[in-house]
Amino acid sequence: MNKIYDNRAWLLVLPVFVTVAFSAIIPMMTVVNYSVQDIFDATNRVWVGTEWFTEVMQDSDLQDALIKQIFFSACVLLTEIPLGIAIALCLPTRSGWASSLSLILLALPLLIPWNVVGTIFQIFGRADIGLAGFLLNAIGIDYNYAANSADAWLTVLVIDIWHWTPLVALLCYAGLRAIPDAFYQAARIDGASAWAVFR
Repeated sequence: MNKIYDNRAWLLVLPVFVTVAFSAIIPMMTVVNYSVQDIFDATNRVWVGTEWFTEVMQDSDLQDALIKQIFFSACVLLTEIPLGIAIALCLPTRSGWASSLSLILLALPLLIPWNVVGTIFQIFGRADIGLAGFLLNAIGIDYNYAANSADAWLTVLVIDIWHWTPLVALLCYAGLRAIPDAFYQAARIDGASAWAVFR
């Protein structure tokens, strides 16, 4: 019996593709248009070509901001990845209530929207009403994220690490659980160290 292939169902997806393309392409073309023209009003435009791109790439403020962003990202990744791996290695490997509870508690920071996370830490870090700000000042550390740029930078770093380390830990935990138990048993029989098993 010959099977008849009918691909007309793809036509049902076509409106979604058209809508997404329309909502993505039009704004993108508007941005491209604004990037190569100086538009004063609907009838007054001046073609500038790549002049603004050249000016922006030579801007010292942009270069400083880019260097700071690269440094911040490096600090975040160099903290979150090892910490996430360490947390994943500490989680229970057997299925049961302890494993489920650990995963739920670990995933809680991921459920909080990013703007709410900022508000939580904004209150938490205040010296007058926030627990962290009060405790840091009580032990003699002059902490004020609103007046000190280093304190603000460290606060944002801590916020990012607190919010996204659970994602790294969950991904590492899923990867570790995907490794068959036979590999660990073979390593134990061969007398491999814990570091060798981890590697």
